[in-house]
Amino acid sequence: MWIETISAEDATDRLKKVYDRVAGPDGQIDNVLASHSLRPHTLEGHMALYKAVLHHPHNTLPKWFLEVIGTWVSVLNQCAYCVEHHSAGLRRLVNDDVKADAIIEALKTEQVLTGPFDPRQQAALLHAARLTRAPSELTEHDIKALRAAGLDDGEILEINQVTAYFNYANRTVLGLGCTTEGEVLGLSPGNSKDVDDWGHC
Repeated sequence: MWIETISAEDATDRLKKVYDRVAGPDGQIDNVLASHSLRPHTLEGHMALYKAVLHHPHNTLPKWFLEVIGTWVSVLNQCAYCVEHHSAGLRRLVNDDVKADAIIEALKTEQVLTGPFDPRQQAALLHAARLTRAPSELTEHDIKALRAAGLDDGEILEINQVTAYFNYANRTVLGLGCTTEGEVLGLSPGNSKDVDDWGHC
């Protein structure tokens, strides 16, 4: 990390309370979360958004595919930290190593049109790429194309929000020098039924 961070052992007051909420096995605090430690209120904001876009019970796109979108955006941004974490997360959610390998290979080689994705998923991934690489070029036509692929407006919003979140998270990681050193990969809030449960497992 390129800036000072506060460890779980040294955390006090507000930071300690947030760390207690986000801790994983053996008290692990992911480095991307520790990067906020000098401003715990931004960690709270980060986690609220992360939980809402990836792990909320009212999302309708499958959680594994939301992880695919996040991994894809991270590949496009060359954010190795998020690619490693979310590849592991999607592998756990897919629960099929052969399929997970094919998905990850398609993302890392930017071959989403020939990977193991149906037409709706391909449309979502192409849209996420446009929103990441050339957001000012998007028009209403892009939304109509997603509808034509069979996605409803709520699902389009989910795609938009996951893409936007990962662009934010990637820039947090890349801008502060986060690494995966000492981390167990792929941990995430496992309790999707409770929006206030941020614990990583």
